[in-house]
Amino acid sequence: MDPRIVARLRCPVCGEPLAEVAAGTARALRCPRRHSFDVARQGYVNLLAGRAPHAGDTAEMVAARADFLAAGHYDLISDALTDAATEAASGAYPLVVDAGAGTGRHLAAVLAALPDAVGLALDVSKPALRRAARAHERATAALTDTWQRLPLADASAAVLLNVFAPRNGAEFRRVLHPAGALLVVTPAADHLAELVDALDLLRVDPAKAERVADSLGGHFVEESGTEHRARLALTRTEVATLVGMGPSAWHTDPAGLAARITTLPEPVPVTVAVRLGVHRPR
Repeated sequence: MDPRIVARLRCPVCGEPLAEVAAGTARALRCPRRHSFDVARQGYVNLLAGRAPHAGDTAEMVAARADFLAAGHYDLISDALTDAATEAASGAYPLVVDAGAGTGRHLAAVLAALPDAVGLALDVSKPALRRAARAHERATAALTDTWQRLPLADASAAVLLNVFAPRNGAEFRRVLHPAGALLVVTPAADHLAELVDALDLLRVDPAKAERVADSLGGHFVEESGTEHRARLALTRTEVATLVGMGPSAWHTDPAGLAARITTLPEPVPVTVAVRLGVHRPR
C-alpha cells in the first residue's frame, strides 16, 4: 500500500498510527498495540472496528454502477468534482478521501487531474471496494462504516468527496485540513424525473437541501453551490442498469420493473441533474 496513505491512517480501535507488515504472502496493517487489520488479496484493507451494521451495495448493484459509469453517463459529476478539487487541493502529496466511494471512478478522475495527490476510497461494500482498490494506481481502499469514527488522523485530508452518500459532519470536519474542502454531490429535484413516474421509483426528498444543511451546518460553511445537468438518450437495457445501481434497486420488484421498462419508447430521455456544494470547515 502507498506509504503516504498508510501514514495518515489510524487504528479504528485505539487511534494509534498504523504500519504495513507482511507475513509470507499476506499483508496487514498493525498499530503499536498490535491491533491488526488484514489487507484482502483484492487490495482493500478492512478497517472496521467490530461488525458493519449493513453490507452496503450488493455485487449486482456494483456491477451495474460500473457498467453505467464506464459508458460516461455520469462524467459530468466527475468533471465537476475534478474542477472543484483542483482549486481546493494544496500541500505536498494532498490526500483526497472519497467517503462512500463505490467503484472509485470519481476519485480516480480527481487523482488523474492531481498528479501529486493520493487517494483513499472508503465504503462498507466489499464488492465496491474490490473495484475501488484498482481504480487508480495512487489510490487505496478501506472497508469502514462512515457513520463511525473514520480511520484517519486529524486534519489529514485536503479534499473530501461525498457523492450520493451519507454525511458524517463531525467526522468529516475532524479529518479535513482547516484549509481543505468538502465536496458534496446530491440529486436535484428533477434528477431522473422521466423514470420516477414511469417506473415508480424512489423520489428525491423535497427536503434534501435542508437535510444536507442540518448534517453539516455545525461543522461547515457552504462556500458555493452549482447545478450540473445533462440530457441522456438511453436504451432500455441502460435504463435497467441505471435503476439497478441505485437505491430503488432495494425497493423495486424486479419482475414488475422489467415489465414497465419494456413499455418505454427507445431511446429513453433521462435528465441527469445534480448539485455540487463546496463546503469549508468552520
